[in-house]
Amino acid sequence: MVTKDYITLQEAADLIGKSKETLRRWDKDGKLSAAREPISNYRVYKKSDVEQVFKDFMGVDEFETNEVLPNHDYKVLELFAGAGGLAIGMEQAGLKCEALNEIDKWACQTLRLNRPKWTVFEGDVKSFSFKDYHNKIDVVTGGFPCQAFSYAGKKLGLADARGTLFYEFARVVQEVNPPICIGENVRGLLSHDQGKTLQGMISILDEIGYNVVPAQVLKAINFNVPQKRERLILVGVRKDIPILFEYPKPNKKIFNLEDALKKGSLYDSDVPNSKGAKYPQSKIDVLAQVPQKGYWRNLPLEIQKSFMGGSFYLGGGKTGIARRIGWDEPCLTLTCSPAQKQTERCHPEETRPFTVREYARIQTFPDEWQFSGSIAQQYKQIGNAVPVNLGREVGYSIVKFLNNYYSLSKPG
Repeated sequence: MVTKDYITLQEAADLIGKSKETLRRWDKDGKLSAAREPISNYRVYKKSDVEQVFKDFMGVDEFETNEVLPNHDYKVLELFAGAGGLAIGMEQAGLKCEALNEIDKWACQTLRLNRPKWTVFEGDVKSFSFKDYHNKIDVVTGGFPCQAFSYAGKKLGLADARGTLFYEFARVVQEVNPPICIGENVRGLLSHDQGKTLQGMISILDEIGYNVVPAQVLKAINFNVPQKRERLILVGVRKDIPILFEYPKPNKKIFNLEDALKKGSLYDSDVPNSKGAKYPQSKIDVLAQVPQKGYWRNLPLEIQKSFMGGSFYLGGGKTGIARRIGWDEPCLTLTCSPAQKQTERCHPEETRPFTVREYARIQTFPDEWQFSGSIAQQYKQIGNAVPVNLGREVGYSIVKFLNNYYSLSKPG
């Protein structure tokens, strides 16, 4: 067993927010040297060395923004809108949400509650035609799920993706004909079906008249979000437009959980009180013994064995189990439920899950943004959302692109 002074490769990667491949490269370059665990001979890191590297990242106070003001009124059509994380970000960047589509009734209620003037199409995207918006929309956005395609022939066409939600995204883009379209997804899309799914999407966008900008994975912590969430961004630019799209530049300042929940540079007040999930007493008794930034390995050995059950004897760090977040680190990626065993997100000081408003803060929702439905529905909406501040920075890149496009196509 790795001692408390040392952590595994995966644990070090999670702590710093870098990939294991990056840490291996740093080891080779001498930037962060690994040792070998005496018994197992696994690659391990001295915890104090990793935390110093982490502090080096956290110590940069320079605050940057990609802000650019729109030269015209730009309109967005958003599909798979959820509770509005991306839409609020686009709005904050100066883009106008002309219409949104979402199938979840509680998320639709959330959108209407907060923005009564937004046009919300509630229901399955397959049920709607958006031809009325042809040439009236500047950007179509959407967080379509990652689904495999059925291949037909050497080149995947739009018809081959029929039945998937990416097909619906592409269909709407084709109907609306915007200058630019933005898809967002999980990082796993890069490797889904050995990369064939992403190549299929690129092939389909090419077929309907869009050049695809090389996809990028954006780390939310680099865009004023106090959370280690990653989103893959897929950008299509209409082929008649000779303008390059530039992804937002990452911010050097990293915000942590304290920035999210307490008055400071990210919010001008402490997090409002709200309802939240609760742990059963048996779980409280265990998690109460876990220190900030600790997890199940920090428990006494007998409690580890009892709490982990058969998982105790299996390989892997399982760093999300019995995990308590520290004030001085960004939160780990939030899930749709605040108290899942594999992805525990315990409050730094109190032995409880984050409340609904704390969840919303970590996703950078404004405090005035209210969520509809049960507590479980609210957690689900927030956990599924694109962080608002990440959406805003992507929005600035869209505004910059559209400013350049309209300065060429519509002078004055």
